[in-house]
Amino acid sequence: MAYNRTPNQKKNHTKATGPKAKPRAKGRQQLRDGTERKSDDRDARPLGKKSSSDRSRKPNSEKTNASRTDQRQFGKADHSNSAGNDKHGVASRKKLSVKPRSRRESFANFDTMPVKPRFQSKGSGALERENGEQRIAKLLARAGVASRREIERMIADGRIALNGEILETPAVLLKNLQGVTVDGTPVGQTDPTRLFLYHKAAGLLTAERDFTGRRTIYDDLPKDLPRLMPIGRLDLNTEGLLLMTNDGEFKREMELPKFGVERTYRARTFGDISQEQLESLVDGIEIEGIRYGKIDANLERRTGANQWVEMTLTEGKNREVRRVLEHFELQVSRLIRTRYGPYELGALPVGQVVEVRRADVIKHRRNLKS
Repeated sequence: MAYNRTPNQKKNHTKATGPKAKPRAKGRQQLRDGTERKSDDRDARPLGKKSSSDRSRKPNSEKTNASRTDQRQFGKADHSNSAGNDKHGVASRKKLSVKPRSRRESFANFDTMPVKPRFQSKGSGALERENGEQRIAKLLARAGVASRREIERMIADGRIALNGEILETPAVLLKNLQGVTVDGTPVGQTDPTRLFLYHKAAGLLTAERDFTGRRTIYDDLPKDLPRLMPIGRLDLNTEGLLLMTNDGEFKREMELPKFGVERTYRARTFGDISQEQLESLVDGIEIEGIRYGKIDANLERRTGANQWVEMTLTEGKNREVRRVLEHFELQVSRLIRTRYGPYELGALPVGQVVEVRRADVIKHRRNLKS
C-alpha cells in the first residue's frame, strides 16, 4: 500500500530491499576539521599538502622497474641496515659495484664441483642387463607356460612358487627357472622359440578348454606337439591360418599393434558394395564408438549378389572384419585368414600343422624388433 512521506521521513528513510552499503574504501578520508588521513595510518596532515616522503618517492612504474633491475643485477637491497634508510624510514636503493669475473675465474673450481651422472640406472631393467637376470614372468613365458599377463594373474592366485615359497609379486628377478614350480609341478628350462602354422577349421574355439563342452583347437591338434599358444585368435566360425608358438614373448610381439604385423582375410559377402566404399577404409573408421585403424580393402570378384573382399589390417580387434563389413550392410557367409605377417596359408590342408624353420623365425624376430 503506497503512502506519502514527509520530507524528513524521505531524508531519514533507508530502503530495506536495496543493496547493502559498500564498505568505506581505504585511502585518504577528509575529516571535519579540514584535514585528511589514511584509513590505515595514524598520522593526520592538512588537506592538499604532501609530505617530504611523498615527494621523494618515485612513481610506481619507475620504482618497479628499478627494483627489478636491481634484483636481477645486484640482488635484493639490504633493508636491515638503518644507515641505508632516509629520515622518513624509506629504504634507499644503492647500486652495488660488482666486478665481473673472468672466464678463467668462473671455471677455477670446475674440477672440484660434484658431477651428476648423466645416466642413472633405475628399476629391474638395469639388473637384467648387468647381471643377466630377468623377470620371472618373462622366463615362464619363454618356457611356454603362458603369456606374461596370464602368468601375472597366476602369481596373484598363488599358483607359482619359488623354492617352496608362494610368490606374491611378479617383480622377482631370476637367472633361470631352477626351483620354480607351477601348481606344484617343476618348470623345465627355456626351450628355443618354435613356430607352427595351423589350418584351423570352422566350428573350433581358440581356447584351451570350454566349460560348455564345445570342441577347441587343442582337440584337433596332434598330441605329439609341445605345449603351444595361439598367436591371436580366430572366431568360432572363422577358418584359416593360425600361428602357434611355445614362446610367450614372441606371441606378444606378434599381437601388439605397435609392431605393425599385417593380417590378411578373405570374406565372402552378400550385398552391394563398391571399390570406392572399400577405399574409404584407408583412413580408418569408427563404428559404435570403437575406432578401427587403417584397412586396405579390395573387391576381388563378384558372382551375382555375392562377392569376395580381401582386407589387410594391423590391429585385429575383436570381430573387426565382420563388424566393418556389416557396417556396409553386407552379410558375411565365410571368412578365411590367409596371411599373418610373412607367413601364408598357401595350400596347407585343413587341420594340418607344419613347423617353420628356426632360421626363418630368428630372421623374422630380428626384423620385427628393428
